[in-house]
Amino acid sequence: MDSIVADHDARSEELAEEEIVERIFEAVIDQRLPPGMKLSEAALCEAFGVGRMRVRQSLLLLSSREVVELLPNRGAFVASPTAEQAREVFEARVMIEPNVARLAAERATGDDLRLLEQHLRLEAEAHAGNHRRDAIRLSGQFHVLMAQIAGNTVALRMVKELVTRTSLIIGIFGSAGISNCRDNEHAEILGALRARDSETAARLMSEHLRHIQEHLELSGRQEGTSDLVAIFRR
Repeated sequence: MDSIVADHDARSEELAEEEIVERIFEAVIDQRLPPGMKLSEAALCEAFGVGRMRVRQSLLLLSSREVVELLPNRGAFVASPTAEQAREVFEARVMIEPNVARLAAERATGDDLRLLEQHLRLEAEAHAGNHRRDAIRLSGQFHVLMAQIAGNTVALRMVKELVTRTSLIIGIFGSAGISNCRDNEHAEILGALRARDSETAARLMSEHLRHIQEHLELSGRQEGTSDLVAIFRR
């Protein structure tokens, strides 16, 4: 019985850490935690009502996802990617995703197209409701779905990593209130998939990624002095 209870407690702790991770990530995407802001362990313990060990584990998870930077003898800070790093992420996406779109246009099934249609409806609802975090998340998921349809597991893994990094970049550099994705561009890419037009799908994907990058503000970010406890208090 003791082992069962201990196992349950371990799972509960893991879930609690994931909740902390998700709430910090959401605050970054919502621009409530600016890049470079120090994440005080003591303040986070107070904000979430947990011990220091759980906060440290959560910060380690966030660091592995490149949302938080852990600096020796200084502590944890919200990741602050440079403009050059952001450009490199988009360069990598432009090298990979047009070819992903090309393969998806060649391999998409009827079920795949219906799945993308359903996803676009969710995106439209997020934009209409001005739900910034949902719009960013759904926009990234569209690109992951495209990679899944393309059927290349290596490309899928790379797209997932790049989408995660892009979500952070958009959260930091994007204008508040929008996802930096034009509403109609995913629909145009889907139209190329329906037509089995692989070259148009590749061209549209390349243009789409360039448009996202063009709408980022890659300079003039402000340092934050926000109250962590106030930000996360329910």
